[in-house]
Amino acid sequence: MKAFLGIDTGSISTKGVVIDEDKNIIARSYLWTEGNPTVAARRVADELRSQLQEGGYGDAEVMAVGTTGSARRLVGAILGATVVKNEITAHAVGTTHLHPDVRTILEIGGQDSKIICIDGGIATDYAMNTLCAAGTGSFLSSQAHRLGVEVEEFGEIALTSKHPASIAARCTVFAESDLVHKIQVGYPREDIIAGLCKAVAVNYLNNVGKGKKIVSPVVFQGGVSKNVGVVKAFEDALGMKVLVDPDGHLMGAYGAALLAADSPVAQWKPFSFDIDDFDFRTREVVCQKCANHCEIVCVYRDDELIDAWGNRCEKGEIRIARKA
Repeated sequence: MKAFLGIDTGSISTKGVVIDEDKNIIARSYLWTEGNPTVAARRVADELRSQLQEGGYGDAEVMAVGTTGSARRLVGAILGATVVKNEITAHAVGTTHLHPDVRTILEIGGQDSKIICIDGGIATDYAMNTLCAAGTGSFLSSQAHRLGVEVEEFGEIALTSKHPASIAARCTVFAESDLVHKIQVGYPREDIIAGLCKAVAVNYLNNVGKGKKIVSPVVFQGGVSKNVGVVKAFEDALGMKVLVDPDGHLMGAYGAALLAADSPVAQWKPFSFDIDDFDFRTREVVCQKCANHCEIVCVYRDDELIDAWGNRCEKGEIRIARKA
């Protein structure tokens, strides 16, 4: 059977899915990137292969690969991707396939957040967070550690609160200072946690969602969407239902797989899961051919140059060709 692979490599987590010809997910993986996207991509590929074999899809032949996320170019070069797309496109494609009537996509990941406005199945506007990670998954994890609570328990604890504490989440420094103060004056733990969940939603809407018209149906995705406390906070703030798909945390990878499946057959590159047999490395070359001094990233498989990017003119391409 024909299948298609999608990989979403982020700064915190790496996600992967394999879909069949009917675009159903037949294998899924979610692992921590741990600062090494190439190793994370290999681990995800290994886990997907094991799931295919255990699930009775051992005969599945991956015909094309799509990659997205912050390390999409690097991972795409390693996997021989047919399609390399940005996160906005991948998330929009994946979400609109499962939810054709979606109008607004809210996404909060480990270190970034984004909003995508959809009209007629097409992304018409979007925004992403700035350098500050306030209100993201890493923010919640650090606060959970401070409170001695597993972040996976945050949501259920938040729902038990009757009087959520008011916590400023416009900045991680202010939020942590506010959190410490609330602990010191004896606020109940559930009220502090509920306050953090509310602060995440308010911070998102006041920053990422600022100036955007949020229209129902609304789909919330990313790792933070699994926190029911944050989901409730969004529903309270927006005054509307917020849908969380079971595979919402994999939507970027799913979109990448869909894009690979829909790419021209002539561009398909059958994928082998045996990527551990190769040694991949990257090297940065500073081009001296013009005043731009472009920093060009070169990716090698064993000692063969397989991809490079970063040049802003043809002179950089010539230099890379000679280095190969």
